Amino acid sequence: MSQPDTEYDMRSQSLGESEDTKGFLLGLVAMILAALAMSISPSLVRLADVGPFASAFWRVFLALPILWIWMRYAEVAEPNAPRASFTIPTILAGIAFTGDLFFWHLSIMRTTIANATFFATMAPLWVVIFGWLLLRQRVSRATLLGLLVCLAGGTALVVQSLAFNPDRAVGDALAIITGAFFGLYFLAVGAARPGTNAARVTFELSVITSAILFLIAFFFEPRILPQSISGWCVLLALGLISHAGGQGLLSVALGRLPTVFSSLVIFLESIAAALFAWFLFGENVTLLQALGGIVIVAGIWIARPRTPEDRRHGKCRMGCRYRVSERSQSMKRR
Repeated sequence: MSQPDTEYDMRSQSLGESEDTKGFLLGLVAMILAALAMSISPSLVRLADVGPFASAFWRVFLALPILWIWMRYAEVAEPNAPRASFTIPTILAGIAFTGDLFFWHLSIMRTTIANATFFATMAPLWVVIFGWLLLRQRVSRATLLGLLVCLAGGTALVVQSLAFNPDRAVGDALAIITGAFFGLYFLAVGAARPGTNAARVTFELSVITSAILFLIAFFFEPRILPQSISGWCVLLALGLISHAGGQGLLSVALGRLPTVFSSLVIFLESIAAALFAWFLFGENVTLLQALGGIVIVAGIWIARPRTPEDRRHGKCRMGCRYRVSERSQSMKRR
C-alpha cells in the first residue's frame, strides 16, 4: 500500500489552517524560557557541594512538590482534559531523563561547560535519527537545513576547545551520550503529551527519575546530603529553576510545537550556558562564539513551522505538509 509523497515533521511541520496561532506562540515562548532555565544548571552542578549523582537526584526530588501543585491546579482548571496516568511514553520519558541526567552531571564535572552543553544540546540530531529509525518519520528539508545551521553555530561556540584533549575526552564523550538520551526524552514527552497535560507528564516522569537516581546516588555517592546552607540553596535552585521551570516549560512547549523544531530551540541553552560560565567561572566568550550564537538563532528561524499565511504567499517551499486532498484538488485545477 503506497503512502502519499509528503515531507513532514514529527508533529506536522505545518501549523494547519485551524491551528491556534496563539497556542504556537505560547509554545515558542515556553520553549525559549525552558532553554534559559536549563542553561543555568551546569553552573549550579559545579557549585553544588555534593557529587554529580546526588545533585541529579536532588534537582528532581526537590521539584516534586511544585510539580504536584501544578498538576492539581491544571486538572482542577480543566476537569475535562485528558489525564492518562503513567502511560508508556511517560515511563519511557522518565527512564530517558534518568540517563540524560546521569551522563549530563558527570560530563559537567569532566569537561568545559561550553563543551558539555553543546554536545548535550545536539539532541535535535538524535531526534531526527531515532525518529527515523524507531518511528520511520521523516523531516522536511527546511528542518534539516535549520538543524545543520544550528550545528554550525554550536560548533563555533566550542571550536576553540574542540581540539582533542585527553583531560576532557571522557567528559565530551559523556556529553554526547547525554544528547542521545535527551533526544529520546524529547520523543517520549512528545508522544505522551496528546494523552495528558504537561503538568502530569512532568510530575510523573519526575517521580520515576527521582526514584532511580536515588538508588544510583545511594550506592555510588559517599554522601547524599549537602553540607551547608549554600549547598542546599544551590540544589533548591536546580530543582525549582532548572527542573520545575525548565522541564515543566519544555513539556508545555512539546504539546504545542513540532518535536524537532522544539529540540532546535533548545540550542539556545548552549548560548545562555556559555554566558553563565563566563560570568561565574571566567570561561571566555569570543567574537567567534558570539557569531555562533547568531547563527543558531538563524537556524531556528529557517526551521520554524510555516503558517497558513506563509502557504498563501508561497513561502512554504520546503517545510510544509500538504494534505492529499489539497494536492489532488490542485492537480484537478490544472
